[in-house]
Order: sequence, then structure tokens, then C-alpha cells
Amino acid sequence: MTTYFSEPQSMYYRFGEDQEQVLKVLAERYIGSNAQADFVYRVFQQSGILQNDKGLYDLNMSKRFPDAPKDHISYAAALVWGDEKRNLDVLVRCYGPVRFYFNNELIYRSTVIDEITPDATVKLGIDIQPGWNTVWLEMKNTPAGFGCQFGSDEGKVRILNVLAPFQERSGHAGWVFSKPVSSARTQPNLLAGQEENDLKWLPEVQWSASGQNKPALERIYGLLPGRHAYAWTHLDNRDATGRPLRLTGQSQGSMRIWLDGQSVAEVNEAGPFEVEVTAAFGQSDLLIRSECQAGSDSWGFELEAFAGTEALQLKLPHRVQGASGDSWLYAGPFEAGAEPELADLMRMDRVYQTSAAKQGEEERSAVVGSARTYWRLDRPDTFIRPYYENAMLSNKWTVGSVTNYGRWDYPLGVTVYGLLQAGRYLQRPDITRYAAEHVQACTRMYEYSLWDREQYGFPAINQQLIMLKMLDNCGSFGSAMLESYTECKEPTFLPIADRIADFMLSRLERRPDGAFYRICAGEYAENTMWADDLYMSTPFLVRYARVTGKSEALDEAAKQFTLYRKYLFMPEYKIMSHVYDFKYEQATQIPWGRGNGWTLFSLTEVLEALPEEHPERPALIAFFNELCEGYAALQSESGLWHQVLNNPQTYLEASCTAMFAYGFARGVRFGWFKDPAAYVAAAQRAWKGLVCSAIDRQGNVHGVCSGSRYAFTAEYYDQDLRTVTNDNHGIGIMMLAGTEVAKMEKHLSERITSSPVASVSTASAAH
Repeated sequence: MTTYFSEPQSMYYRFGEDQEQVLKVLAERYIGSNAQADFVYRVFQQSGILQNDKGLYDLNMSKRFPDAPKDHISYAAALVWGDEKRNLDVLVRCYGPVRFYFNNELIYRSTVIDEITPDATVKLGIDIQPGWNTVWLEMKNTPAGFGCQFGSDEGKVRILNVLAPFQERSGHAGWVFSKPVSSARTQPNLLAGQEENDLKWLPEVQWSASGQNKPALERIYGLLPGRHAYAWTHLDNRDATGRPLRLTGQSQGSMRIWLDGQSVAEVNEAGPFEVEVTAAFGQSDLLIRSECQAGSDSWGFELEAFAGTEALQLKLPHRVQGASGDSWLYAGPFEAGAEPELADLMRMDRVYQTSAAKQGEEERSAVVGSARTYWRLDRPDTFIRPYYENAMLSNKWTVGSVTNYGRWDYPLGVTVYGLLQAGRYLQRPDITRYAAEHVQACTRMYEYSLWDREQYGFPAINQQLIMLKMLDNCGSFGSAMLESYTECKEPTFLPIADRIADFMLSRLERRPDGAFYRICAGEYAENTMWADDLYMSTPFLVRYARVTGKSEALDEAAKQFTLYRKYLFMPEYKIMSHVYDFKYEQATQIPWGRGNGWTLFSLTEVLEALPEEHPERPALIAFFNELCEGYAALQSESGLWHQVLNNPQTYLEASCTAMFAYGFARGVRFGWFKDPAAYVAAAQRAWKGLVCSAIDRQGNVHGVCSGSRYAFTAEYYDQDLRTVTNDNHGIGIMMLAGTEVAKMEKHLSERITSSPVASVSTASAAH
């Protein structure tokens, strides 16, 4: 018997099988532990180290220093913050000799094979400690090359955000790197000042002396007659008298001023200006449009605000790490006629088209970098970048940090779906709103994310959505997005859904018979089909058909079940193998619990949507009954199922149990079983097993195995895939199981109490 906590700690001990109470605690614990924290906005220098399309930082020193003498050495340094201890696999690809130090310990010294073999990749495990961790790379120039690529393995999933060292760059994103030197140096204190060592660190953070003598817009953009730019700040009015304020300064070019969206002044000629305005107490948005005039030898403005004789502060309109001392954000330069909407200008989730030419929808969604811009600072090559710095993931996909909010990935798709269904069942709009707003946090930054990739090589947010290469990246969260559409009608959802649908229906790799599978050339999963991918595809296709009316998406979902059955069904047990490996032309014959859970879960989604007259429906109803018969036969006495379903020596696992409870309950409620009684009992037994053994009374979820690869042996699933508390693969499905078991019981209660037999019996009893 697998035990995760003592009986008095269980949800059952506190609430019994009361689904409503359990759902409240599950949802409220999750929301309380995952605050609605926005992205972190940081200073980033575009002239610094950029990432490639794999997410590796490209430290190619040969391009930076083409004239560097042989055997000269360049250093690169960065900081990594750890909220708690976690392990991360990093990759190193050498252009030349490299030494990698982590927290002052030599982790890796390249070999001659690493240095001269094209695309040779070394994987190294590092243990990130709580607090600041230091990264130090020593790279030597040789005729073969100079530098390396460095980053997280599977960088779009296991995000490695590096921050600049040294006090002068506190809060900056990215690396620093040194000009080459002739002899080796020891690692300096990366938390001290950068001037405390003799290396020349790049990129430069300050303007040159000649740049400092120019007005801000001129040193940022140059002299561009006829072009204009916007500057945005917050006016901090602490004067409680209500008297008018004075805006005074000098303009190099024409300018227009808005205060809280209202035009308050126009300055048509270069020279001094002064304007009286009324501003509310507290912070107000102050926006400037400045145009570079023909024949002008400078471009920019200076502005101060006064209440009487007291100078008022101008502050950045958004919190930006690393921007201490800055007051204005800048966007531009815009061509004549390119005028963003005023309301769009004073926000952080927009990119701005700088060309006056109108773009079609396809071109616009491609977000051509040269025709778009975003907010930046008055510093060399310095833009603002939003970063996802909430939950960090280890190699076992376990949550290891602050909050999941704002992340787009497939386990969170299930979590969002669970929150939506629990919120609806409990009639708690606060819960459904939280779930929808998590999705909106991702989708409203979608166009920015595309631009970010164009500019910097790899996006700092929405990595999986933007680097769309497999079903894991889009299907689960895309399905939750469309489920959220009924709550908020968010306009950013549908264009993203169209892109995902195009990927699945037109570009995803398929077998000759049309079955989805994974090519994954050169990777461990090369040429395989996974039961998981039924969940990663078909619920999205069902919802896409529902929202758009495109029935071909629903037809495709039904077709995939027929095809996957052909490859993965194990008739002797009436369950599914986890994976079919086309390299060996056989299924693994290992029925992983959650892989089967994904199958049943998704099949119920398709059956609910399929019209009665659909040609695939009878076969899929029969398949559903086959699977449920197989699963029911393997349920343990505890109500839970084993990690490998047909191997009782493996541990009892919670997420597959929740999915089977969900599937059985839906089968009863929708009338898909010929004889539902056994499945009513199995669903209730599963739910009782979960509240007794897997959900503690604080709403923590136990017994959920970590994210899986695949194997031909049960030992891998039992010994290598251990359980993780509050893993996102399990939280949402617990809520879904609870809502479906509750709906099943309500359905049965209403059916019985409304039947004629029940009425007669009641009448007889009354006499």
C-alpha cells in the first residue's frame, strides 16, 4: 500500500467525500500559492549576448573580436537567482577551448574533441542554490574558434534566465563579456563593482562623452527629419492643495503633451515652453510626442514639473529592474503618418508599427522586426524586456519557485481547465476569473513575444507557444484557452487558436495513414507515437470546432482515436501501451497510468462533442467501453490505480486515478455505458481513494508522478518517475475528477427522483 501521509492529515478525515468542500480547498490552495504576479520587466542591451533558436546563448567571441590575437582569453559572466535548491541540465557547445565555473567550482574543461568537432554538445548537471549563483566562462582564441554556446537543455521548457553581475548593472538581464586579454584572470567578486578588476566589460552601459552632450532622442535615434517618437513617464503629484501645476522646459523640435490621455499642450517650434495643467493627486500618465524637424541640428526635449516652487518627481510608468535613475520610456522612431492609438501607447503589452504602410493580417502576425518597436531607455542599445521569472522547472518538471501564473505550458493547461470547471460548479466567478486571467496574461503578450524572438533570437516569454514545434507546446494550454473563451471573449485568443489549428491540421508530422507522431530527429523520442498526444491534440480540436464551426477539426479528432487504437491498444488487457516506437516497429507494451488517463480523458471530450449521426461515433463508443472495462478490472482495493496499470508491484499513482474517475463519471452521466452500475461504484471508490490517500486536508496533492519520457521496462516508470507534491500534472485533474463525480451523483439523484417508480413509491409510502 502506497502511503503519502497519515490518516488524520487526509482530506477525507476532514471533509469525507464532500466534493464541494474538497474543490474549494484545492482551488483556494492553488490560487493562494500562485499569486497573479506579472512578468518581470528588465533592462536588456541588444548589443549584448543573444540566444539562438534553441535557447542557447551564443557567445561567439570570433564575431565580437575578429582581430583578437591567438591564445588571448575572453571571459563571460552572469548571475542566476535561485529561490530554492534545484537541479538543471545545461548544454555547452564549444567553438574553442572553454572552462565553465559554477559558484567558483570548475564544472567543465573542454577536450580537444569538444573543441574541433562541429556541433559537439556536452550536457552537464548543475545544482542551483538558494540566492545568487555565479556563472563564469573562460574562452581562449584558437584558429579553430573562439567562444561557445551555453544554455539550458530544452530551453523553452526549463528556462534559464541569466542576470548581469556587478553593482553597476544590478537588475539588468543578460551576460557581460570582456575584451580579450593575453593572460588568464581569476574570477572577481561578481556582486561587487565592475571597476574592482582590470577587465574591460561589455556591453557599455553609459553613453560616450559625445553622446551625453546630445538631447535624449538624438542620441537614441540620431537625426531623422520628419520622424517622431514618444516618451512616457508618470508625474507624481504629492501636492494636496489642488492648485494647477506647471510643466516647463526646452523643446528641440515640435512636441505635443498629454496628461492622463487628455491633450494639454502643443509646442510648434523649438525653444522654451511653459504650460499650466491640472493633475489629480498621485500619479498621472504624462505622454510626449516629439518630432524631429527638417533643418534642425538637434532632437529631443527637457521637461520639469512644479507645484508652486516645489519640483515634482517624474517616475518610470512601470517597474523595470535595472532602470534605477531613469524617468522616461521611449518608443520610436515613427514615420510620418504612423500614429499608434493613444490608449495603446500607455501600456506594456503592445509592439508598435513604425511604418505608415498598412499591413495585412498575415504580415502583421508575422511581426516583422524592422517595422515594429517597443519601449526602451535612454541608454546605449537598451530596451525593456518582460521575462517569465515565476516557477522554475527542474529536470523532473517539478515546480521549484514562486508562482505558475503567466506561464504557457501543457500541465498548466489542465490546471486552468480544472479551475474553470471547479469555479463553475461552485458558482465562484473569482476562481474562473483567475483562470481566464492566467491565459490572458499569456495571449495579450503574444504579438510582443513574436517581436521579441525576431529581435533577440529566442523569446523571453511564451517560449513554448512561440517556438511551436510539437503538440506539447500548444494543445493542452490551447484547449484551456478556448475553454476560457466562454468566460471572457478575449479577442487575442482566436488568432492564436487559428495558428495552433493550422499547425495541427496542416503542418504536424504524420504517418502515411494520417496518424500524428513525433519525428524528433536526433532526440530520444525519435520516430515514436505517444498516447499522451491524444490529449495534446484532440481536446483542442474539439473546442476549436465548437468555437469556429469548422467541423473538419472534430473529424480529425475522431480519426486520431481510431488510428492510435491500431498502434497502441493491448487487447489482452483492453488498455493502451504508452508508446509505439517505429524504430523497432512495435509498441513498448508498458501501460503507463497517466498515458492511459490522457487517452480516456480525451476520448470523453471527443464523444461529448460528436453528433449522434457522426460515422465514427459507434466505433468510439465501443472503444470507450473496451477501455473502461480494462481499467475497471485493474483498480486496486484502495480505489487508486498503479503507476504501471498491469503491474501491482508499482506504486499507486494519483493523476491517472483522477482521470479514470473523470472518464467513468462522464460515461455514466452521458449514457455511454450499457451497464453503468459498476462504473458508478468505481468512480466513487476512486474519488474516496484520492481524498483518503492523495489529497491532504490543506489541499496539497500527493502521489502524482513527474513528467515522463518512455521505456520498454516497467522499472523506469516505477523507479525513475517518482511522485512530486503539487505537481501541475495532477492539481487540475483532481478538480476535474471532483466536479465530474459530483455531477454524476447529481445526475443519478435527479434521474431517480424524477422517475414514475419513485413517485409511486413515495405516494404509497404517504398512505
